This record gives sequence, C-alpha cells and structure tokens, in this order.
Amino acid sequence: MNILITGGAGFIGSNFIPLFLKNNPTKKVINIDAVTYAADLGNLKELENNKQYTFVKGDICDTELVDKIFFENDIQGVIHFAAESHVDNSIKDPVNFVKTNIEGTFVLLEAAKKHWMVAPHKAKNGYKESRFHHISTDEVYGSLGAEGFFTEDTAYAPNSPYSASKAASDFLVRSYFHTYGLNVVTSNCSNNYGPKQHQEKLIPTIIRKAIQGEDIPIYGDGKNIRDWLYVEDHCMAIDTIYNKGVSGETYLVGGDNECNNLSIAHKICAILDDLNPKTVGLYKDQISFVKDRPGHDYRYAIDATKVKKELGWEAKENFESGLLKTVEWYLSNKIYVS
Repeated sequence: MNILITGGAGFIGSNFIPLFLKNNPTKKVINIDAVTYAADLGNLKELENNKQYTFVKGDICDTELVDKIFFENDIQGVIHFAAESHVDNSIKDPVNFVKTNIEGTFVLLEAAKKHWMVAPHKAKNGYKESRFHHISTDEVYGSLGAEGFFTEDTAYAPNSPYSASKAASDFLVRSYFHTYGLNVVTSNCSNNYGPKQHQEKLIPTIIRKAIQGEDIPIYGDGKNIRDWLYVEDHCMAIDTIYNKGVSGETYLVGGDNECNNLSIAHKICAILDDLNPKTVGLYKDQISFVKDRPGHDYRYAIDATKVKKELGWEAKENFESGLLKTVEWYLSNKIYVS
C-alpha cells in the first residue's frame, strides 16, 4: 500500500516517517515537500537507501503534480502534515498561510476524492480502507483562562491568521466526510518539541541563544502557558489514529505537560548549566523580556481522554525527560550554530 505523506521534511513529518515505516513494514511512503526554509532533507538521511521511501519535491497547491502522484503511485492513504505554522510569520505575511493551509488541503482532498470515490459515499473497489489523516493544532480553539481544557467538543475560536487558516482546513476535511463520505480523521495536537525542530521555534531559540551567549528573548512577562508534547509521542499518536481511528472523528493529542514560557527558559538554562556550563555565570542571566506579539493567546491545554481511552495511546515522556533529550540532541548536532 502506498501512502502519501505531505510536508515530511518538516519537524514532525521527519520524525514521523522513520517511525511509520518501522511500524508499518508492508506500506511504502511517498513524501511530497516543497522544501521551504522550515524543511531539512538532512533530517531524513537515514532513509536514503530505504526502498519503502520516495521523495518528491513539490508544492501541494500544484494540482497537476498532486494528481500525477496519486495516479502514478496508486496512493491509498494520505497523512497531511504540510503547513505554514509559525504564528509570528502569519502576523507579518498571512498570504502563504491561506494558500498552503487552505488551498493546499483542498487540492489534496480533491485528489483523494477523485482517486478513491466513484460517487458520494461510495468508494471504488479496492479503496474502501483508503484514509485521509489531517494533522491540525489546538490553536484553532483560541485561548483558555487559568482553568479548563480543550476537548473535541470545544468551539473553534482562532485568534491568528495561522490558526484561522488551520481552522478553515479542518472544516474542509470535515465537509469532505459529510458531503462525499471520504474516509477522514483529524488530530489536533498541543505544542510539539524535540529533535529536528526549526530554530525559529521557542525551545530551539532558547537553546541557540543561550549557547551563543546572546539575550534569550521571552515575550511579555513569560506567563503564557502551553501544553507540551514530545514529538515522538505525537508520532506514535498519529500512527495509532491513522490505523485505528474512527472515520469522521477528531482526536486531541496532548502531553499533559503545562508550562509557561519563562519556566521553560529556566528549565533549559538549568540543563545547560549541567551539560555545557559557562566559564562565568549562569545561562539564566541571559533571559530578557521583549514586547509581546499581537493577539498572543494566554493558555492552551488539551484533554486527551478520547485518544487514550478509545485508541489506547499514552505519552511516554514527561516534560523533564523529553526536554533533557531535546537539549542533548541539539548540543550533539551543533544546531545552535547559525
């Protein structure tokens, strides 16, 4: 069975593909990625000689290319990671977020419908099990106060161009299930962290700035809270949802690790003090506060009861163990050298 994975050279995708191939030895992966600034083919070097893996450089908004991939490879499943995802970039220049996250998802859904369906709610012979798994974010639900959690029933309330574009893509996926009977599942995850993440994101930025002896920038007062999910745990959840999830359902995936940005900076600095001590002073002395970004959501937190109870997934890493592994990876790979 041939599976199309989009955005597989990005952070989560490049962690997911090796795990997926290991867990699904009868499947082959075709990875389409535009290789924008946030992607790195070096993250997939371990697959260079893997006969189960094929890379295609291309844009998911290219209808002709996507249709060609479906036809020539007889695609029977899609796991859709490809997205513009950095909130700051969406505030400065939202056009690419609308194009990739909304139009790109539409192109993929149309290709899947054409290739798998003979009529609404009637799959072609041999394609009844073909599935489209859409990877989304908890940011579509907006901001929480000091208490409470997002669930699969939480109303959408996106507050940035990024989250609005992801919300729109979620609704497109939902509509193809209800209107056409396309076999879809959606998963909305909390903030991921771990190896291979682009240096613009919070945790890699803290590590890089600390090692380079620069100010470690923290937005506002640093009290904004996120639920942190180690990327390998997320990848296991995606594999589980793709193979076991109920068609048309949404599953929220979180790490049960709430932490504010300032605390994260202090945790990383403490790890670095132990693993790579400075000759003078402590890393925490480099922490500085910068002007908050517009519309900065206060808190995200996920109730992952559904995926745990119905599909049997559990996160293996707590924040301390995952953060230690992350810092060790960035140090050993010299990622902090920009």
